[in-house]
Amino acid sequence: MKISPLLSLLLISLAAPGGLALAAETPPVLGGLDAIYPELDALYRDLHQTPELSNQEAKTAAKLADRLRKLGFQVTSKVGGHGVVALLRNGQGPTVMLRADMDALPVEEKTGLPYASKQKAKDAAGATHPVMHACGHDVHMTSLLGTATLLARSKDRWRGTLLLVGQPAEEVGAGARQMLQDGLFKRFPKPDFAVALHVNTAAAGTVEFTPGYAMASVDSVEITLHGKGGHGAYPHTTVDPVVMAARVVLSLQTLVSREKNPLEPAVVTVGSIHGGAKHNIIPDDVKLHLSVRSYKPEVRKALLDGIERIAKAEAMASGAPRPPDIAITEGTPSTFNDPALTKRLVGAVSRVLGEKNLQEAPPVMGGEDFSEYGRAGVPAVMLWLGSTEPRQYAQAMSAGTALPSMHSPLFAPDRERTLRTGVTTLTTAALELLDKP
Repeated sequence: MKISPLLSLLLISLAAPGGLALAAETPPVLGGLDAIYPELDALYRDLHQTPELSNQEAKTAAKLADRLRKLGFQVTSKVGGHGVVALLRNGQGPTVMLRADMDALPVEEKTGLPYASKQKAKDAAGATHPVMHACGHDVHMTSLLGTATLLARSKDRWRGTLLLVGQPAEEVGAGARQMLQDGLFKRFPKPDFAVALHVNTAAAGTVEFTPGYAMASVDSVEITLHGKGGHGAYPHTTVDPVVMAARVVLSLQTLVSREKNPLEPAVVTVGSIHGGAKHNIIPDDVKLHLSVRSYKPEVRKALLDGIERIAKAEAMASGAPRPPDIAITEGTPSTFNDPALTKRLVGAVSRVLGEKNLQEAPPVMGGEDFSEYGRAGVPAVMLWLGSTEPRQYAQAMSAGTALPSMHSPLFAPDRERTLRTGVTTLTTAALELLDKP
């Protein structure tokens, strides 16, 4: 039977107990992973069953802080909200920051797993939602704890300072900024390098990387267009904000199609329009909610400036009684993976996982506030951690079917392979960057 390159890759990830076959150049530190895996598995299941929404991560943060203190880390809690900062100094050498996000999503889990979340919580507006770790933050935290355990027990193998960060509020694009504003790089040593993992739907046991721009800037924009309401039978006595909104939506499309260099990626999506309550009433106002995405800062600025210009111009052309209200409610910069650092880490991890289990991936238009640390002057890299059971992944690729993505109520990582690969990758990256004794 002829084996395809994809199947060959997946067979590698299935070759050992736990689905993780390590290469010959495995650091001795990783020899302790088998012994601690049952504890990590229990931690993961606990975190998965007890998710907390953004800026509500008090219990999750306490779990991380308690375990890190027991490992000998100097732990500071409530940094930028519920953020956790843990330091382990081990002689002279670089300061390496490893970050895991802690918050979950307002999603009802439908995986059917025995440890599925049944949690519910109120959001900032007071509405009650089911809550689920549908974006792998439980994997990220467990991988961080596994790496912390192995490195704390192997201090004879490295020199430098570990700076571990449990970050709140990633899902609303605010947590990294909150921690930086609360003195993350002033109250604690500013790192020489920053590394993070993020799950994706690639095969578990594999890691993907993207040098340079890897994820987009993401801005949520709200526009309120003001008109003059009245009876639908007498439109001439009104200023119709519904028609005004329609013109704004169509004109916004030209920002990408006619004003931007076609070689620079960008997205302007109008995700919702709200206005009116009855078929024969012209409302006073209409609200638009936009998602705006790009990579380069200058493209981001041009899009946001263009949105304001178009909304104001269409309002003026319609005879609106006053200009529209325009607000950016959430904003996250684009994630830029330092190319030299990416190359260095990929080399180190490939020597452990095997070159076939590392693949370069194209940039995506999703966003991540890990980008804030790079913007603060720290060379930073985020690596993608595959999480789909390899046979399921192979079948989906062969059939051309979509896998449950992050933020899906059906998202369920292949637990053991994903966790083992996460700990292996993060530990290997840290050892590569820390000094050798």
